[in-house]
Amino acid sequence: MNTLRGLRRTWFGAIANSWANRRSFWSQAAVMILNDLIWVVFWVIFFDRLGEVRGWELRDVLVLQAILATGAGITLGFFNNSRQLGRLIAEGQLDEALALPVPALPYLLVRRIEPINIGDVAFGVAVFAVMGEPTPLRTLAFVAAVAISAITLGAFLVLAGSTAFLGGRSDGSELGFHSVVLFASYPVDVFGGAMKILLFTMIPAGFITAIPTRFVRDLEIELAMAAAGVAILLVALAALAFRAGLRRYTSGALWTAA
Repeated sequence: MNTLRGLRRTWFGAIANSWANRRSFWSQAAVMILNDLIWVVFWVIFFDRLGEVRGWELRDVLVLQAILATGAGITLGFFNNSRQLGRLIAEGQLDEALALPVPALPYLLVRRIEPINIGDVAFGVAVFAVMGEPTPLRTLAFVAAVAISAITLGAFLVLAGSTAFLGGRSDGSELGFHSVVLFASYPVDVFGGAMKILLFTMIPAGFITAIPTRFVRDLEIELAMAAAGVAILLVALAALAFRAGLRRYTSGALWTAA
């Protein structure tokens, strides 16, 4: 109970800190909303010319964008250190977390809020509300899809970031971030062969957007259960990888530096 209370206070403190400068908060969020809007314009023009692509219509892709924006916005906005984990490890900056009476990984994840990504959340919800033909059931499906997407993305980023324990470099974390977000931005069926297999294995982009989008569209509970199972598996793997990596961790403190 004390652990949960400590993590909650840390998270609320990070939110309050990011909210302290409201002008900066809203300007950063507005920049991200504008960036996301460019993607929507691109897809509207694209499908206006081609009609559909391998069974994907404009409405499906806009729901995909809504899920990605909302899910990624939650992960990168409210748990931003999931992306920064590789850098923190490589630079030996875990000392503070290890000295506290709370689990290191959860503390790191809730420690930093990134206002610019909060704009993603607002944008994604707005796109679904306007273009996703929401009904009570589809809205519940969208909420579940976003939760699965956010958890899957966060777990993958922690897993990728934990590779920094092995070589002391954060390249794997950044490469994993850019690759998964890039591929998750497109309908998975535009890829074929080995690439499509890759997007459901090494780079779980298909479980971040494609499967959740189909669940919202078709309301097939089996799809949601499959994606949720993958999310849980990735969370377990990420936790194990981080815990194993801590055994190799070298403090960044000046008095221990070589």
